[in-house]
Amino acid sequence: MIKLQVIGNLGKDAIVNNVNGKNVINFNMAHTERYKDAQGNQKDRTIWVECAYWTDRTAIAPYLKKGTQVFVDGNPDVRSYTTQDGRQGASLTLRIQSIQLLGSRNSEAGSTTQTYTSNQSETSQATTSTSINEINEPVDDLPF
Repeated sequence: MIKLQVIGNLGKDAIVNNVNGKNVINFNMAHTERYKDAQGNQKDRTIWVECAYWTDRTAIAPYLKKGTQVFVDGNPDVRSYTTQDGRQGASLTLRIQSIQLLGSRNSEAGSTTQTYTSNQSETSQATTSTSINEINEPVDDLPF
């Protein structure tokens, strides 16, 4: 089994489709890496990933808007194709198993994150974690 984890921003709003009686949320996301080339110049490399989230829990779809940063986990599928002008191309599609909302361009710094899992045998699993600013316990009170 090959697993892929990606953090990136949505390129457009997610779309909920119904395929053969099953719901799928389709969206694409961009992951950008910064690196230095051989001459020491700062460069950006962006990889676009097409995502398909097969789930009955489509409540997350309204939150998957263009620019929203998400963490996704799933199984990759690479497809090769030939363009109309005869060149070879490849696309990366990810079948999402879980998705976590990390924020958006307009969100506040102390926002919460939510994780959604597509495991159909479990009951609704939406987990909310608190930000560091909301923890009221003393920092120096270590358990060891």
